[in-house]
Amino acid sequence: MSTSEEVYEASALDPVETQRLVTEGVADTGVFDQSVVDRAQAIIARYPQARSALLPMLHLVQSVEGYVSQAGITFCADQLDLTNAEVSAVATFYTMYKRRPCGEHLVSVCTNTLCAALGGDAIYAKLKDHLGVGHEETAGEPGTPGSITLEHAECLAACDLGPVLQVNYEYFDNQTPDGALDLVKSLQAGEKPHPTRGAPLTDFRQAELQLAGFFEGRDADLDGPSAAPETVRGAKIAAERGWTAPAMPDNAEFPPLPEKK
Repeated sequence: MSTSEEVYEASALDPVETQRLVTEGVADTGVFDQSVVDRAQAIIARYPQARSALLPMLHLVQSVEGYVSQAGITFCADQLDLTNAEVSAVATFYTMYKRRPCGEHLVSVCTNTLCAALGGDAIYAKLKDHLGVGHEETAGEPGTPGSITLEHAECLAACDLGPVLQVNYEYFDNQTPDGALDLVKSLQAGEKPHPTRGAPLTDFRQAELQLAGFFEGRDADLDGPSAAPETVRGAKIAAERGWTAPAMPDNAEFPPLPEKK
């Protein structure tokens, strides 16, 4: 099987994209200097099998270039003793790995059912009109101050606070079209508004470094509130009223496991 055919067969997404991965020129991995290699080796050391480190490794290369380039794929493959096809299959499957350079900030607008009904579609339309870009497109030169990559997301797991959007994966809850527009304008102006909950806002590449498991100088980010009052209201009421789930009987019978075939 040729390399091109191997990538095509392994990828779960766009065959045009996977074809591009194998028709680009020889990747120059020089952008990943010794400090990146050291971090890659630190990631690999966390796992009993090196290949298990692929997901955080892809975040690591995004922290360097702002996306997963062909050089990033080759770097991961070399570090993990995988083929480029194996790495490409993962990089093209998950939407969190970007195939084009991102802006300083990634703005993700939830347009799944509940958020859409509450105004998510209107928010996305407002931002799309203001930025002059569509899904996974960037307003401004990627990586430069004030540049914004816009995307619509298929659920940000905050239905109780919808409509929501994220900036570099930090939450901004209970949004309106005008409020979201003001937020994006402030990002373009170089400001970093504090998220509704979670860590202080950084940029996309720094967020990717954190997703790879490195929090240099930002350990306090973990102390930020992760749950809004609305999210834990039910648990709080239950605690105040002494409500608990019934205990499991000691003689509870479980259904038999299905027979293996």
